[in-house]
Amino acid sequence: MRGALSPALAAAAAAVLVAGCGAAPSDDGGGEPAGGPDSSSPGAETGQGGGGQGAPAAFDFTAPAVGGGEIDGADLVGEPVVLWFWAPWCTVCRGEAPGVAETAERYAGEVEFIGVAGQGEPAAMKEFVDATGTGGMRHIIDGDGSIWSGFEVTTQPSFSFLRSSGSFLTYTGTMSEQEIDERVASEVLG
Repeated sequence: MRGALSPALAAAAAAVLVAGCGAAPSDDGGGEPAGGPDSSSPGAETGQGGGGQGAPAAFDFTAPAVGGGEIDGADLVGEPVVLWFWAPWCTVCRGEAPGVAETAERYAGEVEFIGVAGQGEPAAMKEFVDATGTGGMRHIIDGDGSIWSGFEVTTQPSFSFLRSSGSFLTYTGTMSEQEIDERVASEVLG
């Protein structure tokens, strides 16, 4: 039976897909930096740039936006931005979406929240945005995963907090509105 999965292999593949819908949060319920649980570890902070060298490599993209238009990563350098990485089939992302949208509304005019959708088709991404009430935010379509990779995102949901210096800090896992507020205060506006 060439090309068919055994029932055991199919079950294992399904388990991996479901597990990939979000990293287990740390004991305090917050996400962990991409480099590990210690946010001060050198691996946690990535994307150093500036100093006349141009934009860091992670910002070297122009990508379509959900609903039309394009978003240029170079325009985000030095701006107060939070990137929220999600997938349209991810139930964890769908569950946290209203809180992300409410947080984005609270920071309107001060910090821009941008969704970065991956691992799905544009039509499914648009349905996600429409169904979750996150249409007040811009959303990037990361069709090939290169933007996720640039920000060291390996699973969703994840958040990258962009600093005015052009550096960023990426956290993997769900975050409550309070945890996002704390990171915005310390990482983006601090």
